Amino acid sequence: MAAHTNRLASESSPYLLQHAHNPVEWYPWGAEALDLARREDRPILLSIGYAACHWCHVMERESFEDEAIARRMNELFVNIKVDREERPDLDHIYQLVVQLMGRSGGWPLTVFLTPDQRPFFAGTYFPPKDKFGMPGFPKVLDAVADAYRNRRDEVELQAQEITQAIERTQRVPGRGAGPASAAEPASSDLLRRASRQLLARFDNRHGGIGTRPKFPNTMSLDVLLRRGALEGDRVAAESVELALDRMRDGGIWDHLRGGFHRYSTDERWLVPHFEKMLYDNALLLRLYVDGFRVFKKPIYAETARELVGYLFAEMRDPEGGFYASQDADSEGSEGKFFVWTLDDLRAAVGEDQLAYDVARLVFGITEEGNFEHTGATVLSQHRTVAQAAAVLDAGAGGGAGTHLERCREALARARTRMLAAREGRPRPARDDKVLASWNGLLIGALADAGRALDEPAWVDAAARAFALFERKLLRGGRVGRYLKDGAPGGARAERGGAGAAATDVRPGFLDDQAYLGNAALDLYEATSDPRYVGVARAIADAMIAHHWDEAARGFFFTPDDGDALIARTQDIYDQAAPSAVSMAAQLCLRLAEIADERYLSPAERQIEALAPAALENPFGLGQTVCVLDRLARGSVTVVVVGEAGSAAAGDLAREAFKAYLPNRAVVVVDPARPESAAAVKVVAEGKPARPGEAVAYVCRGRACSAPVTEPAELRALLG
Repeated sequence: MAAHTNRLASESSPYLLQHAHNPVEWYPWGAEALDLARREDRPILLSIGYAACHWCHVMERESFEDEAIARRMNELFVNIKVDREERPDLDHIYQLVVQLMGRSGGWPLTVFLTPDQRPFFAGTYFPPKDKFGMPGFPKVLDAVADAYRNRRDEVELQAQEITQAIERTQRVPGRGAGPASAAEPASSDLLRRASRQLLARFDNRHGGIGTRPKFPNTMSLDVLLRRGALEGDRVAAESVELALDRMRDGGIWDHLRGGFHRYSTDERWLVPHFEKMLYDNALLLRLYVDGFRVFKKPIYAETARELVGYLFAEMRDPEGGFYASQDADSEGSEGKFFVWTLDDLRAAVGEDQLAYDVARLVFGITEEGNFEHTGATVLSQHRTVAQAAAVLDAGAGGGAGTHLERCREALARARTRMLAAREGRPRPARDDKVLASWNGLLIGALADAGRALDEPAWVDAAARAFALFERKLLRGGRVGRYLKDGAPGGARAERGGAGAAATDVRPGFLDDQAYLGNAALDLYEATSDPRYVGVARAIADAMIAHHWDEAARGFFFTPDDGDALIARTQDIYDQAAPSAVSMAAQLCLRLAEIADERYLSPAERQIEALAPAALENPFGLGQTVCVLDRLARGSVTVVVVGEAGSAAAGDLAREAFKAYLPNRAVVVVDPARPESAAAVKVVAEGKPARPGEAVAYVCRGRACSAPVTEPAELRALLG
């Protein structure tokens, strides 16, 4: 039995449960902790992290499990632990504190607050003793507590200044600039200007943006791909191709199971931070499929298939949703599950010498290794199979040679045996929350990728996951935050098990609404089921009712009936996932294009307000640039009129999914089903059917082509 149990033991978040037996008297965020701080006039120590966070685990082992440090924390502070995936609203606010103090944000986030929630000091990871140029955590605790007791005026002034600065950051850059800002979306120079700035930060040797650490930055790559493919910019296109190639070859890609790790610690994509996040893999699935559409490289389709194979094998819950993340650590060490020594390889492949030789050459496994001086190797595409065969030929003295096909077969054997051996290792922990927002990203990507690569099982999986959220988290158009063990999770959710009633669902945040609403439209396009348009409209209506602010001319991250915090943030900047504001605007714009033009106003007003900031900082607002491009360029709408389930209609729709059309809408109008035309009335009018056959129209804005009946004719119109 654990020596300690605190109030986190009754929570649903896996991250909070990880800390339920710390000697620290942790509270979840809520009235009990906040009332205690006010009543006893004690400062709050707020610690924010997430279940797969390596440095969160380190700080827990070093400090939160230390009896002496915990005693200090309990005496001096009211200690609140927050899962940033459960409460991104709190994370958005308090990450700003570290940044305003001139340091980089990140997790674990450590913030000290007055009892009324105003921050006055913050940092991220603190070591237990002075090192890394940082003060030890006990020294920080004593200094902060002393300041609160003995220099209260200074603390109050600092808290006031930081809180005012946080409020100022929520004023969207460029808002109120007048008519000039509204004209920006019409600029035909949009993608060129944005791409020029992104290419100035591009690593032309290894691919990707910046140096180290290096993140996939999918939104920036999306902007460059649009510029390269739609406007013929060779440098932009080749830059995206380089990034896709190098990420797939590097250790950020799991070469045995598939799937991408969170980021690379070096500029070469070689040594990753090993956690795997659902949002990264959802965004990269869509990017690699778009890469396949543009560059026609089979390795991109193969990457997509292996990535989905990983998600289905390791990240899908029994009801069809997808888990949040897999940990970087196992057996107390980062990356131990994933790295290899030559002895490990020999044990896995046995006496199959060719499999051993090909695997060590292809994956770059060496005696000295490449991972933190441990003698272990992070697998990468160090050589191609052909290059490995050439090395083996040369070692044989130029004799009969090692046949390339034999080497391919040997590598396949080695991968199978290495994966089986790895499965026998102690596994990293998994955060089994099923988050609405991140699942929305994946549902949309699966629906689109399934049609692009002729994988109907992916579309079925997307529909099954979406149905789970409809049953359990969607109430009156409002989307709850997450499911845990089949029941709605969250601070106000009833923890009564899988039978929780509809009233137990706490409405989530803007990203939950916007991501899942866009996923509904992706499923509509993939399945031609008009019901999904209705669901998307219900989500958008609730999103506008509870997140739109008329005076601010934009969407807020928290709903109007959410918790009272020190600031109401807007989330305009992309982080690892696209900004909620840009995705909300995209949902409204997509609905305006096909279903009801009344959704156009919030989309236009939000994007026009962000346009100057997006053009100034496309790296931070890449998704906004993409929505701006859609607003300026207009969508390409493929309207197929014919029996929804017929082979003829399916063949025409398939052509639309094979083409690279980032501002696309695919609509099927079945004359025998009036609801199919009613759902997409904006584009269905004036598109007559032909008895016994399917026809397709390609519409750019209000101008539509003559109807075509053959896939080849449609392909020519889309090219």
